[in-house]
Amino acid sequence: MTEHFDVIIIGAGAAGLMCAAQAGYRGRSVLVFDNAKKPGRKILISGGGRCNFTNLSVGPENYLCGNPHFVKSALARYPSSDFIELVERHGIDYHERDHGQLFCDDSAKQIVDMLLTECEWAGAKLRMRCELLEISARDEQGFALKTSSGDLQCDSLVVATGGLSMPKLGATPFGYQLAEQFGHTVTTTRAGLVPFTWHADTKLRFEALSGIAVPATITAENGKQFSEALLFTHRGLSGPAVLQISNYWKPGEAIHINLLPGQDAPALLEQVLSQHPKQSLRNTIAQWLPKRLVEALFDETQLGKALNQLGHGERDEIAATLNNWQLVMNGTEGYRTAEVTLGGVDTAQISSKTMESTQVAGLYFIGEVMDVTGWLGGYNFQWAWASGMAAGLAC
Repeated sequence: MTEHFDVIIIGAGAAGLMCAAQAGYRGRSVLVFDNAKKPGRKILISGGGRCNFTNLSVGPENYLCGNPHFVKSALARYPSSDFIELVERHGIDYHERDHGQLFCDDSAKQIVDMLLTECEWAGAKLRMRCELLEISARDEQGFALKTSSGDLQCDSLVVATGGLSMPKLGATPFGYQLAEQFGHTVTTTRAGLVPFTWHADTKLRFEALSGIAVPATITAENGKQFSEALLFTHRGLSGPAVLQISNYWKPGEAIHINLLPGQDAPALLEQVLSQHPKQSLRNTIAQWLPKRLVEALFDETQLGKALNQLGHGERDEIAATLNNWQLVMNGTEGYRTAEVTLGGVDTAQISSKTMESTQVAGLYFIGEVMDVTGWLGGYNFQWAWASGMAAGLAC
């Protein structure tokens, strides 16, 4: 027997569950299904298990999209203050960290439980371990789906399948394939918010620095800049500043790292030179940076020299390394450790108000499957909530 629902949502993640609750509250019969064992798996591991569920300050400038105006409508109609209100209504305690990031005091599971409670109150049904085998548009209207747990029909179909990041959580290109099946363009995808990897020669030089973290300002070739922590790893560079800049980096391009953000390295060196001319370069820079990093960055012979033994040219080079260390990284760690996927279903073929396809009536796309990528810091979850709400109010 074929089951019929007004709305079927493929994907029980952040966007899918948000959409299900809103559609259900409108009196629509709703089914959310997913081939995973549990809903909200990406929510559960996010933010070190505390879930950075949104940000106090969210704007279109915090997103990458082929059409930079696309995100404006949904974000304006469902701002982060609305989601914070929902969190508070459910009695979830939270705290603010740097840059307006909001985290649960206790556990990310609270956010999943909140969404499941909302779905339950709204009458939306959830079906896990359910695999989609085949999908087609029905002649009259809507869609027919064959799944591992039976045949389904619906008037509105919402694709909330996510991107390719974190394949160990079950990420697949399924959403993109489905979009193409229905005539949608999918823009080139790549790993986003992802650590960089060393070239072989730089790995030998810097892998021993693994675990060292320093504040830094990193600039991409296109001028985009972030000031946050930089973390050295065995494989390369990570930390918030690196993850942020990875969205704006292209293979082969250099990244520019200021290891003394907010400070003028030439002036600092001149100041110490005038006060302690016989102080070694090693001891001078070790006041500002970890000793192991200093020894990896500079030549041993140079480090042993007193400041007054260094020529102007040498001091300029040292200052340039401190304020503008240029590195060409080998690549990124890819989808395995990426937090998000850049690119996806082209927003040119989607309504920015409802998330409905302009190609196929009743077909909607929400969340990470679309060509919308937020910065690190709660922005991708806010897009999930806002796009899920937009579709939920329309589907």
